[in-house]
Amino acid sequence: MSYIPFIMLTSDEIERYKRQLVLKEIGGEGQQRLKEAKVLVIGAGGLGSPLLIYLATAGVGTLGIIDDDRVSLDNLQRQIVHDTLSVGTLKTRSAARGLERLNPNVETRLYSTRFQPENAIEIVSHYDIVADGSDNFATRYLVNDACYFAKRPLISAAVGPFDGYLTTIRAFEHDADGNPRPSYRCLFPDAPPAGTVAPCSEAGILGAVTGVMGTLQAVEVVKELLTIGESLVGRLLLYDALQARFSTLNYAWDPDNPLNGRNPRYRDLSHHREALADASG
Repeated sequence: MSYIPFIMLTSDEIERYKRQLVLKEIGGEGQQRLKEAKVLVIGAGGLGSPLLIYLATAGVGTLGIIDDDRVSLDNLQRQIVHDTLSVGTLKTRSAARGLERLNPNVETRLYSTRFQPENAIEIVSHYDIVADGSDNFATRYLVNDACYFAKRPLISAAVGPFDGYLTTIRAFEHDADGNPRPSYRCLFPDAPPAGTVAPCSEAGILGAVTGVMGTLQAVEVVKELLTIGESLVGRLLLYDALQARFSTLNYAWDPDNPLNGRNPRYRDLSHHREALADASG
């Protein structure tokens, strides 16, 4: 379907997005696509905050936000969609209020619950693309698998104290050679042993690092929605803040992976129940 530029944009939207409308890669047709797009963001924390802000200001029409946590004072060093007055408030509601102040044209859909096997595919299926800003491997694998079964693109990112990584996953598709595209399980076949990766509360984190990675996530979401630029499918973007360095690694489909390998073992999300129970325990 082709769009007539500006036909569905209000005068307020044309003024609001005019710096994007002049970009030949976006223009009126691209801005209309963004307005019609539905993006699900997993987590309204360090990554989700800049991600949500830039998707809202870019004009993405519908943003789903899933997070079961509440804002705490020690969140505010990096979770910039929230503010001091929001301490104690559900992160979903706090984020929605912040986005409303930035861009009242954006609709928010709030899920103040855990993302779990029982609701994952149902929630994901309502969106065009998913951006994962979760903070544990169990949820990352669940998001990956849910997106595979629901056939939705996934922009996945994670951060450490002074570093981060980012990739795009479209494991439900095949490449030019007829091989399945890689999933998160091809990149990380197994989660690190329990206790080997310290949580943010113990390891610490420079808040601005989450800003860098969450902003890059927003860029990749827009690129995927508009089919512009070079995708990060099969490529892992690495950021080292202390060295002020970006690097990119290629990764490929693993035919032995249990999700979309030659002999897949996972046919649904039931295998996640035990993994998530272990992570929360």
